[in-house]
Amino acid sequence: MSRAIEVLTKLSADELRALARREGDRRAAMRMLAIANELDGYERAEAARLAGMSDQALRDAIKRLNAEGLDGLYDRPRSGRPRRLDAEQEAEVKAAVLAGPHIEKDGLSAFTLEDIRLLIEERHGVRYHVNHVGELMRRMGLSRQKARPSHPKKDEAAAAAFKKGPQRAEENCSYTRAQG
Repeated sequence: MSRAIEVLTKLSADELRALARREGDRRAAMRMLAIANELDGYERAEAARLAGMSDQALRDAIKRLNAEGLDGLYDRPRSGRPRRLDAEQEAEVKAAVLAGPHIEKDGLSAFTLEDIRLLIEERHGVRYHVNHVGELMRRMGLSRQKARPSHPKKDEAAAAAFKKGPQRAEENCSYTRAQG
């Protein structure tokens, strides 16, 4: 049976499988495996089924491989709604969050997501829902959890003494250790 589209690659089926094993992008790896199956002599529908895709998806992958090489097997960027904050504004927000609030100026000891939402709205005029602010923080590599607040006049020595608990001298104890 002649195929409508031939696979034009210098790579063998074994080389494609080796590339697929090392590939971090699962969808590209599946396309590589499906093409390797076809190079091994499987019918197109069977080669696609074994890789978990339709024969039309395999046909499209072969077309892209022939036209663009291995780069054609990766997903193309999807269009969608543009981000509300550009990269420079996101960097400003990240820097402000990492610097933390100023206690006297902001009246806060730590930011909450609602505080960050208000900060973004004040500085950049962009409105976010609180849940989306959490997604924004994760995308910027920040945690949504806030640190425990610490009083600015905290006495470290007193805190360390408190953590140790009451100190008693051995001779003041009402009990003694048994001598073995």
